Amino acid sequence: MLAGIEGGTAAAGRLVGGAPLRGTLDVADPSDWLALDAGVREVAWYRPQLLPAWEHFAPLPVDPTQLGESRLALALCHRDGRIRQEAVGQAARYPGLLPLVVIRCADWVGPVREPARQLLREALDVDSARDLAPLILRVGRRDRGAFGVEVLGQVLRRASHGQLVALLADPDRIVRRFAYRLAVEGRLLRPAELSRAAARDEDTVVQDLCATAALTALGDEEAYEDVLPPLLSARHPRTRSAGVTALRRAGWPEQAKLFLSDRSALVRACARYVVRQQGGDPVAWYRERCTALDDLELLPPGAVIGLAECGNRADAALLWPLLAHPTAGVRARAVAGLRTLDCADAKQLRPLLDDPGASVVRETAVALLPAAKELPADWLLERTGSERPRHVRVGAFRLLDARGGIVALRAAVGLLEDPDAKLRTWAGQSVQRWHPSADVRCCAAEVGELLDRSRHLFSHHVLRRRKWEAGVGS
Repeated sequence: MLAGIEGGTAAAGRLVGGAPLRGTLDVADPSDWLALDAGVREVAWYRPQLLPAWEHFAPLPVDPTQLGESRLALALCHRDGRIRQEAVGQAARYPGLLPLVVIRCADWVGPVREPARQLLREALDVDSARDLAPLILRVGRRDRGAFGVEVLGQVLRRASHGQLVALLADPDRIVRRFAYRLAVEGRLLRPAELSRAAARDEDTVVQDLCATAALTALGDEEAYEDVLPPLLSARHPRTRSAGVTALRRAGWPEQAKLFLSDRSALVRACARYVVRQQGGDPVAWYRERCTALDDLELLPPGAVIGLAECGNRADAALLWPLLAHPTAGVRARAVAGLRTLDCADAKQLRPLLDDPGASVVRETAVALLPAAKELPADWLLERTGSERPRHVRVGAFRLLDARGGIVALRAAVGLLEDPDAKLRTWAGQSVQRWHPSADVRCCAAEVGELLDRSRHLFSHHVLRRRKWEAGVGS
């Protein structure tokens, strides 16, 4: 793979020297063709000294057939529109140069663009369209790039079901999106197939497209038995939410209660909507789960945060006891719920910064941020020591950083040698953006020492500026 324009300029140099096209770039990678096109122009306009033999291939020979594939590829990318125009006229002799013809279809010069489009229209068939689809769709984002996408659509609409299915599994998500749009438009996939595609594809655009199409195509209730299970069991929240919302239309609204405690806020909201439409009370359901002492160990974390999402501040009384729940997920959701209800009490939440669960400490740090300046600085600094678990150090530092002043600088400099690389990076960034507040004048000597310990993070000028702001002599 060519690394951007730099790789394209290097490839251009090799092609001028006579290197074969296939050994110079990955002809199956659309990025390589785009890099070559940009790289040739870069050389021609700005770096002619890199290619001393450049003048030997431009203009084209009197007999264009004397050009080999490599030289013709360079001519198709040349800065001179007349050369590109002549090269397009010769490109039909080399099917391997069709990717550059695709790029020229969006050329800014009309006499280059029009013959390139005519050549693409004549040369593109189903097989070549499958190979060129990634490049055509990328060029389609450019000005004047819509033509190639239109021709691609016309060709692929003539493809067989099997040929189109191959594109539906393409690793390039842009290609999959285009192929699924064609499949939906042509009604080539049954609702059950669309449902399974929405459940398994990793791209959110494909998920939404297929889930919506699957549910729209249904005309009778019986078909829901094949369509809804894949949606409801999907790993992705957007797909599950589509399935949950469809439960009402399918006549299965009672199943929505199973998703009131889903791990996704979006799915929980959709489930509450369906339950309310049937006259149910989601708040009562959540309260019952959070107070069922016999089954408290089986309490799903989603039920805890769900109560906060649709309850009121009085429900905080049900969440406080859950801070001691044996499951870390429930404790974390209880903290998040208290913050959602605006009932987070710093004094009661503070001990959870030492919780063994990383998610609990993370939620606790977020809940305590508004009260960061009220927390004991020494107590927080103690928790940034290397003997503490990483998640505890991160939570404590987040609060110290929010405090600002000398305490934030002291904590950040102390973490510059932390064993965790990410935490060292965050600490370094904190030092770089630190500016003295009014209360650091009394600690000028310590500020100077701390800045000196982190001088590798600053230029000489910036370091002097920081010290001057803090009232420290250089």
